[in-house]
Order: sequence, then structure tokens, then C-alpha cells
Amino acid sequence: MTPTYTLKDMKRISAHLGMTVRELKNKWLYQERSSGDWMNRNTPCQFLDLETNLCTIYEVRPLDCAGFPHLPRKKMVEYMHVHKQNVEFCPATYRMVEKMMEKLKPLTSKGKI
Repeated sequence: MTPTYTLKDMKRISAHLGMTVRELKNKWLYQERSSGDWMNRNTPCQFLDLETNLCTIYEVRPLDCAGFPHLPRKKMVEYMHVHKQNVEFCPATYRMVEKMMEKLKPLTSKGKI
């Protein structure tokens, strides 16, 4: 899974990294033919620090990342497959769900949910 990058995102991120938008695109992004969206060449995201599981450009991250998990975008049932993919492919999301499950465990064992 990869976020999409708007031109505004690319300008903000490239300035933060001290490079041009063209350099950012050439180094890390590709343009999807069908949609025209700019996306990461590799997964996991090149800006994810795998040791800490934290975003290294969090302050200037793409709008797509900042809006995650995109719950207000569509009805949950229409977007459930994306949430499932997020848990499967995104270590940060997986950990977040694990923490939520830990907090809900006392409620589920008492039959409250």
C-alpha cells in the first residue's frame, strides 16, 4: 500500500529534504498510468523507519497519510477492504489495531461489546 502524492505534497516534502520535486520523483516515486497518481516505488514506504516504526517526514507527510485511516471518506462497509489491507501491509496500522484490541479485551470478556 502506498499513499498518493499531490504536487503540493511533493513540493512540501522535497523542500523539507532539500531537493527538487523532480529529484524526489526520480528517487522515490512513480506515476501510475491508469490514474495519473504519484505513488511510492517501494513498500514499505521509504520514509518509514523500520526500527522505530515511525514516519521520518511526519511533519510534512502526504495529505493521504495525514488523513489516514480515511474513515469520513466513505461508508465504512464500502471501505472495509482498504482497512483490511492497511492492517495487513502497514506495520504502524497493525500495531495500532493490536493496542486497540488490548484496551477492548476487558470489555469483550465481560460481554459489553
